[in-house]
Amino acid sequence: MGKSHLMKKSLLVLVTAWILLGCQKDKENPEDSLDQYATTYEVIQGTIWDQFCISCHYAGSSFARQSNLVLTADVSYNQLVNRPPDNSSALEDGLILVGDQGLESLYSSFLWEKINVLDQEHFYSDHPGYGSLMPLGGDPLTNGQLEYIRQWILAGAPQDGNLVDRMVLNDTSKFISPTFKPLDIPESGVQFHVETFDIQANSDREIFIYEPLENEEPLYISSYEIAMKSGSHHFILYSFPESLNINKPASGAIRDVYTSSGEYNFGTLFFMQYHEFIAGTQVPTLRYNYPKGVALKVPANAGFDLNSHYANRKNETIKGEVYANIHTIPEDEVEHLAQILNLSNDDFSLPANQVTTLEKTYTFSGERHIFQLWSHAHEHNTEFKVFVVGGERNEELIYYSNDWEHPPILQLDPPLHLQAGEGLRLEATYDNWESRTLTFGLRSTDEMMILFGAYYE
Repeated sequence: MGKSHLMKKSLLVLVTAWILLGCQKDKENPEDSLDQYATTYEVIQGTIWDQFCISCHYAGSSFARQSNLVLTADVSYNQLVNRPPDNSSALEDGLILVGDQGLESLYSSFLWEKINVLDQEHFYSDHPGYGSLMPLGGDPLTNGQLEYIRQWILAGAPQDGNLVDRMVLNDTSKFISPTFKPLDIPESGVQFHVETFDIQANSDREIFIYEPLENEEPLYISSYEIAMKSGSHHFILYSFPESLNINKPASGAIRDVYTSSGEYNFGTLFFMQYHEFIAGTQVPTLRYNYPKGVALKVPANAGFDLNSHYANRKNETIKGEVYANIHTIPEDEVEHLAQILNLSNDDFSLPANQVTTLEKTYTFSGERHIFQLWSHAHEHNTEFKVFVVGGERNEELIYYSNDWEHPPILQLDPPLHLQAGEGLRLEATYDNWESRTLTFGLRSTDEMMILFGAYYE
């Protein structure tokens, strides 16, 4: 064996030992522990910005110059909080990088828009001027890291204080881009399928299909899930009152809201006046679970009116399709019966070429535990806020959306407890850039002001 070969072998042994020792050292290195960080923001800096962001966002780099954002520890907090973005589209939309106003700031945060891969369809379809999701060209942040940042923003984005449970970071799962596919049939429950239908170019199409449940006994809904082909404005399950003594619509038949000439189809509108909201969404995929022990009762021999609305802004025909599941539990597992919250203001007008803010207050006669809220409006709506009225939490902002197409479905855990005489105030702002007055209407070019939700008494 030659001398040079022995030297190479010795060097290989040394390098291998060094690597193994280094790995062992890293394993035992207390620097890897979260205990080294005194505050929530230090955790974000050390485990997220330092690990995934500063390779690009450091002083003098082309990425930092382009975005005007440096995320190294010496400057990152002041670079982010209460600072306008350099992106012109985001600036025009009124976003800031990170605000310190809690819930409202989450939905006006350009940082959150850029990292929230869970909402990537909204990001790329609705905000083409916002650039790319971050980290650029790499894997997305874990679901735990996203949740940790989200809770930090909800807490007012402080630099000091230890406000977020670090156990959240144990969730190392990552977003997997969903593709539209049929939902699995529920083990206990019912599946509905709105089969493929056409939506013509540059038009709205809204349809209803009545499906009897053929349930001899009441059902108790504990969760639901919905999957829609892209382009949908909303999907809603409606029921009819148990006491309604008129014939229900024909089973399985498509009932269009509009005629072929674009006028309202009054045969369809007739049944809409009796609808009772059950569940719905405006995001492509959703699984919503009621709180443990809470379920929505569906009486025996009931049926659901399936409502799918697509707004096609393309110059070509698109296809719509929806799957929806309701999951049920036995009656003896139900501790509280869910009730539906449906607060709708349909008496308003929005003057042409003006920004108008509408307010409507609803006071409740009985005690309520509200666990779900979801706003619904159309394309001129720029903000939708919900405040508590009365009691210790009077004027507290509890819901905020600035995205009419994909408003968040808020799960309140623990539920919002309101006493009799307390209530909710809805505040919705609209930018009517058109030359006509806008009023309540069904098309996405008309307007609405609705708050859906659920509660128990």
